[in-house]
Amino acid sequence: MIIAAADGSALGNPGPAGWAWYVDDGCWASGGWPHGTNNMGELMAVLDLLQQTAHVDDDLHVFCDSKYVIDSVTKWMPGWKRKGWKKSDGKPVLNVELMKALDAALDGRRDRVRFEWVKGHAGHHLNEAADKRANAAAAAYQRGVAPDAGPGFAGATTDHPEAAVGQVEAEPDLFSGLADEPVPSDEEHVVALERSLLTDAVRSDRAAVAALLHPDWQEVGRSGRLWTRDDVLDAIGPIEPVSLDVVSVGRVDRDTILLVWRALADGRSTLRSSVWVRPADRSGSPWQQRFHQGTDES
Repeated sequence: MIIAAADGSALGNPGPAGWAWYVDDGCWASGGWPHGTNNMGELMAVLDLLQQTAHVDDDLHVFCDSKYVIDSVTKWMPGWKRKGWKKSDGKPVLNVELMKALDAALDGRRDRVRFEWVKGHAGHHLNEAADKRANAAAAAYQRGVAPDAGPGFAGATTDHPEAAVGQVEAEPDLFSGLADEPVPSDEEHVVALERSLLTDAVRSDRAAVAALLHPDWQEVGRSGRLWTRDDVLDAIGPIEPVSLDVVSVGRVDRDTILLVWRALADGRSTLRSSVWVRPADRSGSPWQQRFHQGTDES
């Protein structure tokens, strides 16, 4: 049996978007678009996994943290097809080209593919690995560079566009109805931006980090040192993998959000707090980190 996780990411939703699936460090893939939604990423991750494993007879067990994807594939798709890919309200199905491609990829193997929901960002190893790569892909498109496509699945054929990593045709229907996509809250957006600051893809790009930090940004580090924005931009670079577990997130006022989270790295637990603000002119990044502090937990 092949056991994998699939995940998607979008910075802005819609915005630079990424997707990834992960089996192990030697078997994973990622891709994305300069402009897309989180749901598109979630769907594409499953689609590419199905396409790259089409040549094997093994059962496939897919972990997803998106109930939208699981319900689309396992519950809603038969009804949509009968109605000519229309929803019960008569409106066109969103992301219809991805849905049609998923239907084709599942043809003849539905009884060998099992989907299981897993809570996102809750320490599930496969989900965390897929999430990390999807976020990195979205961050790469944010910077205008191609993401790391990954090694893919051994023996996968790439002789037609839909089998190649990330090469689903960008037909108009793929991007239609973006305004009707479930829109994340500002709090969810801030958590996604915080996660992006922990990725090597962002931290290796001074401009990408600068865009996320307020001009008056400050940090009180674990050692008690006060860092300025210029200090951290001069020292920024790849870091050891860090997990982000949300403790609390809420508004201080309309344009200020306080995020408290726990970082786990190298066996050390650190409690961190970040203040994110929305610039008055709403230009550049819609939210920027204004203050950050970290304290080791005993």
